[in-house]
Amino acid sequence: MNQLSAKQLRDKIATRQTSSVEATKAVFARIAKIEPTIGAFISTFEEQAIARAAEIDKRIAAGEKVGQLAGVPVAVKDVMCTTFGTTTCASKILANFHAPYNATVVEKLLAADAIIIGKTNCDEFAMGSSTENSGLKQTVNPWDTKRVPGGSSGGSTAAVAAGLCYAALGSDTGGSIRQPASLCGVVGLKPTYGRVSRYGLVAYGSSLDQIGPITQTVEDCALMLNVIAGHDPADSTSVDEKTSPVTDYLAKLNESVKGLKIGIASSFNAGADEQVRKAIDEAIQTYKKLGGTIVEIDMPHLDYAIAAYYMVATAEASSNLARYDGVHYGHRTKNPNDYIEVYTKSRAEGFGKEVKRRIMLGTYALSSGYYDAYYLKALKVRNLIRGDFVRAFEKCDCIMMPVAPTTAFKIGEKVDDPLKMYLSDIYTIAANLAGIPGISIPCGFDDKQLPIGLQILSPAFSEEKLLRIAQMYEKQTDWHKKRPLI
Repeated sequence: MNQLSAKQLRDKIATRQTSSVEATKAVFARIAKIEPTIGAFISTFEEQAIARAAEIDKRIAAGEKVGQLAGVPVAVKDVMCTTFGTTTCASKILANFHAPYNATVVEKLLAADAIIIGKTNCDEFAMGSSTENSGLKQTVNPWDTKRVPGGSSGGSTAAVAAGLCYAALGSDTGGSIRQPASLCGVVGLKPTYGRVSRYGLVAYGSSLDQIGPITQTVEDCALMLNVIAGHDPADSTSVDEKTSPVTDYLAKLNESVKGLKIGIASSFNAGADEQVRKAIDEAIQTYKKLGGTIVEIDMPHLDYAIAAYYMVATAEASSNLARYDGVHYGHRTKNPNDYIEVYTKSRAEGFGKEVKRRIMLGTYALSSGYYDAYYLKALKVRNLIRGDFVRAFEKCDCIMMPVAPTTAFKIGEKVDDPLKMYLSDIYTIAANLAGIPGISIPCGFDDKQLPIGLQILSPAFSEEKLLRIAQMYEKQTDWHKKRPLI
């Protein structure tokens, strides 16, 4: 498969070397061929997408001004509200839910003249690390269809990796963009908390959730961030651009970071597979050849990140998912005897095992007598972890570490062992607890030809520098150009 990047396609459409209709029809032809194997999409919008592509082609032909993504086919994770199609969160409880409004990021994609071709599969309510927790279907990894694509944004990463779209949006609560990006060999960015509006994102962990782009290249990632970043008055957690202005992330992308200082903690590689460690070490050596220097940093509280995260995230999930009660909207049980049965049976029938598990964990952590011992203590640990990052970034420009401890594991390998599955996010969750940006970029393959990702973290609202650091590496390597033979 040889596919243009999103930016390359946009430029060819703008200069009329090709058309959006041609590109969109080609994408749907590939979906018809490959999607039955991959299972990346919950819904697709072929007729609507081709009609919109035709409109954009007409506007370009007429010399009208068009948006930054004019004519480019993209996908959206099915946890973001759209007025077209359903918004299911890959859950039976919302299988037939039609949102009354678009998420802000969807509005921004439409305003940029992107072609939204479909909504992608994920772990139910974005709770998982393999997309095996979807209540609707199984997504597989395009590099090996017997393996998981990662999660929870596995549908979006699999779609980009398999050439079923040119870019996609995912959401990241504890690594749900970066981990599947690593496992599928694509680029995935979690922006700073507050950099991208969460309005219209179905909430899992409200203080952790962040929408971000999944792309083939760092350049495409910068292009997508240009479109979706910015203040939104509809989101109270969206950051005011007066204090943290949004810049043109493409403008200075190819400028190297002079005097780059890379923070490394020896404990970061603990627990990672040998081949993963080797790939990360080799990537760091590439940066050293480009003039980067290594700075040893100490992150004493990182060992507590998993425990703190699964207290904070599940507590917020317990609160956020209380609204699915069989009364307001979503699945309602048939022939209940009373409203207690409406509530209990609707939730029992609609939610999957992992969602129920996290609701129960969170409810327990918030319950009388345990709030201080669990939830409040987790918030204190979260502050300590945030402080570790603040002190580390006084010494370095960025921190590098693995994205995941292993490459893509086999379907069914960890699904019956929740603790083992939770450890798939051991390297990613700290960035969500601290609210800082992080990116996964392809940096190699293991002996099974499965992709490995390098994770780069930087201070809050430093996405411009983070993307430049990632671009430095991508320009020196060809890992991002490799695509699965499917």
